Amino acid sequence: MSFTATVLTMFPEAFPGPLGVSLIGSAWRERGLWSLETLDIRAFSDDRRGFLDDTPAGGGPGAVLKADVVARALDSVSGPRRPLLYMSARGRPLTQARVKEWAQADGITVLCGRFEGVDQRVLDARGFEEVSVGDAVLAGGEAAAMVVIEACVRLLPGVLGQAESLSSESFEDGLLEHPQYTRPRTFEGLEIPEVLLSGDHKKVAQWREEQRELTTRERRPDLWAAHLAKTHAEPDSAKSQVKSGKARGE
Repeated sequence: MSFTATVLTMFPEAFPGPLGVSLIGSAWRERGLWSLETLDIRAFSDDRRGFLDDTPAGGGPGAVLKADVVARALDSVSGPRRPLLYMSARGRPLTQARVKEWAQADGITVLCGRFEGVDQRVLDARGFEEVSVGDAVLAGGEAAAMVVIEACVRLLPGVLGQAESLSSESFEDGLLEHPQYTRPRTFEGLEIPEVLLSGDHKKVAQWREEQRELTTRERRPDLWAAHLAKTHAEPDSAKSQVKSGKARGE
């Protein structure tokens, strides 16, 4: 069974966008490894003019997508229950760990908000998980939905040409990826690091690991702190297992 991404949006014409190109696009259109569905939320409005929003309860500017309209759109989606994601600036930050979990499912259903957001009642009643792709506010959830879908699809078996390259990517083990270089050897006076041209695979691996640590420490101190905490905890855990084994006479 292929992975299906269903998007609830006011602007289905925004898709597939970048999801339709390169390896992600060919995995969909040519190889059938995943599929993309869009539902126009406007089609589920019971207003003859197609209105699907109303003023915020309690007053204030803008408009809010109505709970009943969103619910009808969601309830029209057939198939097994899949993770329900609502793209929201106030959501939990998108992480590679969550992406891995979603990629193991049959697919995901993504709700794209607009205006001031979506009536909270439908999010609570249907069990949506609010997800943020960064500390910035977008005009709508479509671009964010594409980010989440691409992150999931690229993990599906057979989508990428070299699946082994996934193991050294940013966030896979808590560190960011090392810098990459290729020909020409000299570019505007800048050289490829000599170690990468040495042919010594052990030294290359060591350099890359050092660069990953350096980059993470400089750019993401939060990840670096978590990495240090995990690294320091592992030896203690191993020691406790040894002591436990001795206590049992193993």
